[in-house]
Amino acid sequence: MRKAARTGAVTTGAASIGARRAGKDLTAKQKRELAALAARSDDQIDTSDIPELPPAAWKDAVRGRFYRPVKQAVSLRLDADVVAWLKKAGKGYQTRANRILRERMLDELRRA
Repeated sequence: MRKAARTGAVTTGAASIGARRAGKDLTAKQKRELAALAARSDDQIDTSDIPELPPAAWKDAVRGRFYRPVKQAVSLRLDADVVAWLKKAGKGYQTRANRILRERMLDELRRA
């Protein structure tokens, strides 16, 4: 495999994976290639260049380690003393507010 310099796409022969830009529809050729791959059974796909890892390789695996939720800018009106309390600890008061809200959200979801 080789990496395309400008797009960062990985190419294998004639097939280009990840080369399409957001908002662009798949070409007829790309649709045919995806359909052909989807029609294959797992045992027909050559994975010899990516062998399975032994179970011991997964013992320290952490689910969601690199997961970062998408952030959304919002305008939120808070009481002045709440903002002062969040800012008292220094930089990162918005991150602290997000963490507090996330912990509360997860607690409520666990109880539901």
